[in-house]
Amino acid sequence: MRICVFCSAADLHDRYVTPARRFAQLIGKGGHSLVWGGSDTGLMKVMADGVQEAGGKLIGVSVEFLAHKARAGVDEMVVTKDLAERKAQLLARADAVVIMVGGTGTLDEATEILELRKHGMHTKPVVLLNTAGFYDGLKEQFQRMEAEDFLPLPLTDLVFFAEDGAGAIAHLEAKASVRG
Repeated sequence: MRICVFCSAADLHDRYVTPARRFAQLIGKGGHSLVWGGSDTGLMKVMADGVQEAGGKLIGVSVEFLAHKARAGVDEMVVTKDLAERKAQLLARADAVVIMVGGTGTLDEATEILELRKHGMHTKPVVLLNTAGFYDGLKEQFQRMEAEDFLPLPLTDLVFFAEDGAGAIAHLEAKASVRG
């Protein structure tokens, strides 16, 4: 499975780095490929290192203004002209999406992927990895959207909230076995 991961390119606290490293190893050991933003910095680097060390493949999608931060030695690297094209390429190359901790860029990617799913523009499973409760507030907001009829489908059809990488992988592998 090609798993697209949206996450921060920033250097983060160990409470995020250690679980990310474990999740990356699960991806690689499971024979999966990482589809990611291509940067060799921050949590993106942690993910790429872990997947590659565990034998997984790396498919990067960078953007022209960040190409100087792109990781070398990957299985595939695409450089797009802008962020909108980057998001489209990341989704096109993936079988599933995992949203990890991050800032406004990660949140932008997450909401676009969920909006496309809501409208039936893709049917790929989406997991929100709630490391250290990072997305508790967002989960509560989504639950309110559902309760107040802002979502045209059940929240569970839109996104799965996983508390750890093992839960995320288990969910994706179960979805893959049902789909394929």
